[in-house]
Amino acid sequence: MSKVLVSDSIDQAGIDILSQVATVDVKLGLKPEQLVEIIGDYDALMIRSGTRVTKEIIEAGTSLKIIGRAGVGVDNVDVETATRQGVVVVNSPEGNTIAAAEHALAMMLSLSRHIPDANASLKKNEWKRNEFMGVEVYKKTLGIVGLGKIGSHVANVAKAMGMKLLAFDPFISTERADQLGCQLVEMDWLIQQSDYITLHIPKTKETTHLINTEMLAKMKPNARIINCARGGIIDEEALAQALKDGVIAGAALDVFESEPLGESSLRSLGKEVILTPHLGASTSEAQVNVAIDVAEQIRDVLLGLPARSAVNIPGLGPDVLQELKPYMQLAETLGKLVGQLAGGRVEVLNVRLQGELATNKSQPLVIATLKGLLYQALRERVNYVNANIEAKQRGIRIIETRDASVKDYAGSLHLEATGNLGTHAVTGALLGDGEIRLTNLDGFPINVPPSNHMLFTLHRDMPGIIGKLGSLLGSFNVNIASMQVGRKIVRGDAVMALSLDDPLPDGILSEITKVSGIRDAYTVNL
Repeated sequence: MSKVLVSDSIDQAGIDILSQVATVDVKLGLKPEQLVEIIGDYDALMIRSGTRVTKEIIEAGTSLKIIGRAGVGVDNVDVETATRQGVVVVNSPEGNTIAAAEHALAMMLSLSRHIPDANASLKKNEWKRNEFMGVEVYKKTLGIVGLGKIGSHVANVAKAMGMKLLAFDPFISTERADQLGCQLVEMDWLIQQSDYITLHIPKTKETTHLINTEMLAKMKPNARIINCARGGIIDEEALAQALKDGVIAGAALDVFESEPLGESSLRSLGKEVILTPHLGASTSEAQVNVAIDVAEQIRDVLLGLPARSAVNIPGLGPDVLQELKPYMQLAETLGKLVGQLAGGRVEVLNVRLQGELATNKSQPLVIATLKGLLYQALRERVNYVNANIEAKQRGIRIIETRDASVKDYAGSLHLEATGNLGTHAVTGALLGDGEIRLTNLDGFPINVPPSNHMLFTLHRDMPGIIGKLGSLLGSFNVNIASMQVGRKIVRGDAVMALSLDDPLPDGILSEITKVSGIRDAYTVNL
């Protein structure tokens, strides 16, 4: 039975899901060296923000298949090393969307009306109304940096409060911004024109200290900035100095470059700054949501299924996965088939999406194809995470093409593999009920479902050849489950596709090619 280590506190609902398929050990507060020592015993690791999963931990996790972060960011996971090791990294990109958005809005309103300081003052038996004069957000300009799920929800609520919305997001279309009531602008313009700025972007090399002394100097003197996204996006010392000097009017931070927050100039400031200890996702509803979301993904991966929110599987978001999942199984099956037909080293792989499939994203299907293609060489060591890396290391050149004009099936996939032993091609499609069908082999039309053990022959279309092959297989006690012949012209070349109950015994392929009229034979195990 699989083993899962949970090293940060998560909701019991997540533990219950994991327990369906694995033995679950909950060990909180582990030091890095302790985690390195024990991680080799586990197939999966589930964390929140408390555990930092380093290169050393991942490399020590020789049995690890998946790391699940119950939250949005994966800053505390060395994703590059995990990818190299073939470990899936998943998160919960939507589980705490509402909680994080609401916290950003709460911070904005609290900052505007000095709620934390007014509350503290009143609890000290004071009544100092004049010290807590606030400002309204109505008709003010809110600059939203990042229009993802959280930023979009903030936009919807802020619009309802009567705010004017500016947004910066290089990955969002003008049409999408218009739908949210946002004017899409450049970052400099947003910084200069906004009364409030809220950050909803990941921490990357490009966004680290995005808000620095130079940026702060461009803001309005009455501007206020909110960061409930990721620590490190704001240069905290530069922010503290800007607040002290009156460069901007206020700031509200829920996340920090180093957590827990240690010595910081921000602590000494007054009502112009609000600090909370990373509470963005800290609602009971969000904790249940992210725990269930990530636990379900860990369960699925341990059962051999793809994860819906893997951060290191390119192009495989939940929406894409839902749409392409049946075709990914088709792609992997065809990859296994063409890889075994090619036999030797594959140098070029042409992946062609046909019919309606030509309008879909190709990258997930290419990855699934490569996983199948490399299975014979790598077995369980190849997966959706490292298939692309393994292919590059082997010098396989991938060519992606599309042909929407093919109308034989609603959507089909054509693979052509060229290597040191020649070229082979196979086409497959899905029937209405999702059943996979092989529809073409090396240019010959066929219509057969794939099976675990198959035999393909290239032969002359001539009387008696099917009987001879059947008799030969019978003499070796090989039972044929189904058989179909594909040909282009009568008495020309043809292919035969046979599904077998068992693998072919050693040495039988050479006997098959001795049969008069049979030019070549290939055995495939799927």
